Amino acid sequence: MGTRGMGFEIRKVATSLHVAVPIMVLLFFFAVNPPSALAVPSYARQTGLACSGCHYAPPELNPAGRRFKLLGYVDRGDETKVVTSDGSKSHAALNLLASLPLSVMFETSFTATKSPVPATQNGNLQIPQDMSLFLSGAWTSHIGSFLQVTYETQADHFTSDNTDIRYANKTKMSGKELVYGLDLNNNPTVEDLWNSTPAWGYPWIASNVAPTPTATPIINGALAQDVAGFGGYAMWNDHLYVNMELYRSQHVAGLEPNPGTNYQHNIVGVAPYWRVAWQESTGTTQFEIGTYGMHVKSTNGAINNGVSDVYDGYTDWAFDTQYDRTLSRTNVLTLRGTYIRENSQLPSTLPGCGTAGQGPCGHHLNTFMPNVEYHFGNRYTGTLGWFITSGTADINLYPPGSVSGSANGDPRSAGYIANFSYWPWQNLDLSAQYTGYTRFNGGSSSYDVTPNGRNASANNTVYLDAKFIF
Repeated sequence: MGTRGMGFEIRKVATSLHVAVPIMVLLFFFAVNPPSALAVPSYARQTGLACSGCHYAPPELNPAGRRFKLLGYVDRGDETKVVTSDGSKSHAALNLLASLPLSVMFETSFTATKSPVPATQNGNLQIPQDMSLFLSGAWTSHIGSFLQVTYETQADHFTSDNTDIRYANKTKMSGKELVYGLDLNNNPTVEDLWNSTPAWGYPWIASNVAPTPTATPIINGALAQDVAGFGGYAMWNDHLYVNMELYRSQHVAGLEPNPGTNYQHNIVGVAPYWRVAWQESTGTTQFEIGTYGMHVKSTNGAINNGVSDVYDGYTDWAFDTQYDRTLSRTNVLTLRGTYIRENSQLPSTLPGCGTAGQGPCGHHLNTFMPNVEYHFGNRYTGTLGWFITSGTADINLYPPGSVSGSANGDPRSAGYIANFSYWPWQNLDLSAQYTGYTRFNGGSSSYDVTPNGRNASANNTVYLDAKFIF
């Protein structure tokens, strides 16, 4: 792009930003001059801990937060301890109501892409982007929940969001602690303890209006809130973690019994999910390495009830790691990454595949998502992440189309996400995020079929987000 064209793009983004900047400045003013009455979510009321007791910065869990989740979200103020700088244990005082396990989140945002999506407004301000209600806390001494219901402006209704309900208990095995439990959830990996798997992985925030690449493994969000799962987990000696879940389709707002109409994934039988991880911890360092995966048989657009053996098959294998290092009393460096390999056979989605001129039935995707993060105390966080997806090219699976299509049927996409977050107090997050694409749906330039061709960089996105949690 020449200097003149680059200047034109910069002016377009600047024009969009001038709408959002005054709003973000106003939010910043309130942030640095907060009202005297502050509120934090229901877990803090239950445990008596500030949010930093369980998070480096939400949603990133620290070791205490991972254990709180492992034990079923049930620890209370007379049970939860924090380790002080001199090695002693004490409570972090937070005098709030402890009787009602309800919380509320209000999120407002601004999105601007480098070039507008054709025939649409650029510079989208959403007040709100969404609002969530949470039932999050102890139900009994061994049962607790993270249960979210969200209102979305675009859909204009409340809908089921992430849900994780747990029973947890402890015993001894070979003289070492064994924590075990049962779990109900609606999103594979939402039950995981680390922030290196998809449900709670980076990026922590995302625009709901900016274009995103089409190709992604099924375990990377394609089944989120679209399934119901039940399983069990165990952690032995605070080192070895294992988890197994079985999922069935549960389409939100779909008919019951499920007819499968208009849904791409209708699970045949059950879809097993597995997870094995090993963690090590010292005074200043926590390290995790693990593997997870899922096998799904599904039909596209209908239920066959075993009448036909024509179904799609997906097998996802993944590896992940997370390393947290405390560099001073409150500053933390974190390295994370996950690699996902998906092998699939798609005769239900691609009828006639494998025959002359119809493209292959067998496909694969490779996705790699590493990121590095630095926490400056509990207020400031900077994160830089990369994403790379490649796989089998097929014009029938990735057809041409404006903006979201692929002119060559290639699923390759790549880019980076840079985020800076500021927590002026622990129930307000102000974030600025930039997503840059070096490749989008198979190409770096003219990747779709619009008259002039859309470049990958046209989807580069500035995203400003303010999240209030009470």
